[in-house]
Amino acid sequence: MALELSLVSAAPLAGLAASPPPPAPPGKEQQVAGVGILLQISMLVLSFVLGHVLRRHRFYYLPEASASLLIGLVVGGLANISNTETNTRMWFNFHDEFFFLFLLPPIIFQSGFSLSPKPFFANFGAIVTFAILGTFIASVVTGVLVYLGGLTFLMYKLPFVECLMFGALISATDPVTVLSIFQELGTDVNLYALVFGESVLNDAMAISLYRTMSSVRSQAAAGENFFMMVFQFLETFVGSMSSGVGVGFISALLFKYAGLDIDNLQNLECCLFVLFPYFSYMLAEGLGLSGIVSILFTGMVMKHYTYSNLSNNSQRFVSAFFHLLSSLAETFVFIYMGFDIAMEEHSWSHVGFIFFSIIFIILARAVNVFSCAYLVNMSRPENRRIPLKHQKALWFSGLRGAMAFALALQSANELPGGHGKTIFTTTTAIVVLTVLLIGGSTGTMLEALDVIGDENTSIENYDDNNGYIPPTYEEGTSSGGGLRMKLKEFHKSTTSFTALDKNYLTPFFTSQTDDDDDFGEQPQNQRRGFYDQ
Repeated sequence: MALELSLVSAAPLAGLAASPPPPAPPGKEQQVAGVGILLQISMLVLSFVLGHVLRRHRFYYLPEASASLLIGLVVGGLANISNTETNTRMWFNFHDEFFFLFLLPPIIFQSGFSLSPKPFFANFGAIVTFAILGTFIASVVTGVLVYLGGLTFLMYKLPFVECLMFGALISATDPVTVLSIFQELGTDVNLYALVFGESVLNDAMAISLYRTMSSVRSQAAAGENFFMMVFQFLETFVGSMSSGVGVGFISALLFKYAGLDIDNLQNLECCLFVLFPYFSYMLAEGLGLSGIVSILFTGMVMKHYTYSNLSNNSQRFVSAFFHLLSSLAETFVFIYMGFDIAMEEHSWSHVGFIFFSIIFIILARAVNVFSCAYLVNMSRPENRRIPLKHQKALWFSGLRGAMAFALALQSANELPGGHGKTIFTTTTAIVVLTVLLIGGSTGTMLEALDVIGDENTSIENYDDNNGYIPPTYEEGTSSGGGLRMKLKEFHKSTTSFTALDKNYLTPFFTSQTDDDDDFGEQPQNQRRGFYDQ
């Protein structure tokens, strides 16, 4: 009887001990949120100040992105040492939705918005080749090598579709560090355009490939064929691109005919301009497409057409505003990546997967760059071919950054059984290594390849037809002649588009008649301000 009473009396005590702690009072929650915001602002301030000091003293071994990453690592490490990981994680609360809805859109929009039309369209055929075909090659090569590595027990084995998902997300490049050093040290404008243009369109391609592979995996149908995969990819990429371009054209017509470029309506003009990118993003997401791809092409169209319809004051404001948003977002992303490495529980048990993935990515990048450069050079005359030293610089510039991290973060929630965790840990390690090692050695690489201070470093060197020199070929019967002629026709389409844009699209969508302003001065001034601020 006594035993029964003791058991009965112990039951409420056990239930009481297992009950969750009472919620914190509202004042305490507000205090915790305030401390978290203070911590984030302090890290941002420290990162910007440290980056300015490093840039001012021309210390290229630790770029700004690397400095932000190290700050996050240090703060996260101190939190672990001081045994306050739980409280710090609560202060530094981070959600996937916040990343995809507020951090990535301004970064991607600024990428498209800051494109300089002259060198971009002069190298349009090469950029599309590297970004579309090259990214596809790199994704497939990486995925196949990772899968074969698993089959041969070199690394952790993943299903084939998940290997292709990993290949797609890790093929997204983010050479922000390399580009900033390119700008400060001075390099060939064609090389700059190739690296920057490829990274911009590369993000769109990588996202579309990743979503296609993710859709194929989620359906998991035995009858899923190759043509359905191609259709899903085209649906995502072309649909997202079309919605983004359409929103950009609508904004151009609105600002052309609404008469907003007067003094007392500049606030309204700026507000509308800022809202259109997010309208494009949310429209694509609502249609089941890729908002990131859509906002990228919206940025390109709005810069080329809508921007010239703004008043001068509004042009200065929107350029500075989106540059500000992009800088804050990208710096915060690198800080969070460093913080996350120190705070999260990563799957470090599969070190072999990380090691061999790095090797496979280097090989895939080499196959991507050198094979695409070979195809591009087949369609160009001798004086317009991509030299070998520029190809090596392109290969070296394949850093991984915010986009690869974002897609890996998404895969951690989508893939089961620790597969997503392994991919996320591997991607994070690759981002850190490429940013710290490759980013820090960029200056040395440029000097070794002798591409610093190359000729043709000014956008003004381009001629009236956007710097494109029509290729001239002697007809022959050499092997590959048919492919060469097809590449020639594709390259000629660049001039056709340029003529279409100059004669029809620009007059229709803009109120500006000076072609030089459309193709030269605005982008040049904007890019100079982007790096000199």
